[in-house]
Amino acid sequence: MATTQIEYADRHWSSADGLQLHYRDYPGREDRPPLLCLPGLTRNARDFEPVIERFAGEWRVICVDLRGRGDSEYAKDWRTYNPLTYVEDLEALFEQAGIARFVALGTSLGGILTMLLAGRQGERMAGALLNDIGPVIDPAGLDRIRNYVGQARSFPTWMHAARAMEETHGMAFPDYEVSDWLAMAKRLMTLGNNDRIVFDYDMKIGEIFNQPGGEAGVDLWPVFPALAGRPVTVLRGELSDILSAATLAEMGHRLPQMEAVTVPRVGHAPTLGEAAAIEAISRLLERVG
Repeated sequence: MATTQIEYADRHWSSADGLQLHYRDYPGREDRPPLLCLPGLTRNARDFEPVIERFAGEWRVICVDLRGRGDSEYAKDWRTYNPLTYVEDLEALFEQAGIARFVALGTSLGGILTMLLAGRQGERMAGALLNDIGPVIDPAGLDRIRNYVGQARSFPTWMHAARAMEETHGMAFPDYEVSDWLAMAKRLMTLGNNDRIVFDYDMKIGEIFNQPGGEAGVDLWPVFPALAGRPVTVLRGELSDILSAATLAEMGHRLPQMEAVTVPRVGHAPTLGEAAAIEAISRLLERVG
């Protein structure tokens, strides 16, 4: 049972290298393509609760745990923690779960996967939302992520965990109160074997940042036009240090049918519970039909 008290099924699929990967499957109308929710680098299937609360039932919603996160198995080789392997994992999901079409909702890393899927699985993609991500990542944001990802911190109480969230992400969410930080901590963390609260991901996902050139990622401008031909919405947090206003403007120039929405008073990344974000998703889904 989700914290939102909306029922879902825990389901699994197998990767090409033998991992058991997990997703939450919230039921919805069968005459519509499911919403495929793809989380950010350190996030998991719990990260899309605002989407569940608003759209589950009207739409089937599939919330994925990428390898090394949440209830998916950790990789034996940390080098498989890369976007191309994640895409191959998702392609295996489509085949094993019989997903012929979907609407991708991708936050941060999930948005990178959405762009790559458009280039490889375009016939399946009925629409796409990129949440605070584009073909170019602002170096300032990368530096910030590098400073916290893969640090095996633990906390004695949820309040300590919430305070750690505020220390790391306070500039991105200046209006958050204690209850908001607690909710974020409970989405990102879990109770570890030693009864301490830990981050719910394999610390080795941060290894790529230690490799020469690994932090720069790949040039996604060549694949970005593959999103054409379907409804597309791009969200940018007003305070984002990952997706710059200039990059968003260039994305709109290259993809004229794209709707660009700035979510006020938040940075990286909008939670998708903000009024501007919910309204943008609603408009996107109206265009999907």
